[in-house]
Amino acid sequence: MRLALDSDPRLNLIRSYASGVITIGEQQLSAPFIVSPTRLVVDWAVTGFEELTERSLEPLLSFGASIVLIGAGDQQPPPSRALRAQFRARGIGLECMNLGAACRTYNVLASEGRDVVAGLFPGYQG
Repeated sequence: MRLALDSDPRLNLIRSYASGVITIGEQQLSAPFIVSPTRLVVDWAVTGFEELTERSLEPLLSFGASIVLIGAGDQQPPPSRALRAQFRARGIGLECMNLGAACRTYNVLASEGRDVVAGLFPGYQG
């Protein structure tokens, strides 16, 4: 789905998403990545949503954002209790959503100047 926004070109916004590919600016991404309004990490060392551990979350948490979105697949992925507890202990809001909802929510929050970061899994089929 193409997301059409008149927005600040200095922000990393998601231009489109489809099964297996997300476009940010002119860059097409098919592997898991992390995006914030000002940074893009394309070498996130995790291959699937189920693999999220304290160690694999460190790059995501290092952004220091107050809101973290995790987007994967067509259905909302259920976060584990351990995952929710890690975020709660740090006072960080966590929302796990299907990929489309996460992309749209990220764009709205980033455009509003909110302190948001998203971990997205373009090819997740779970």
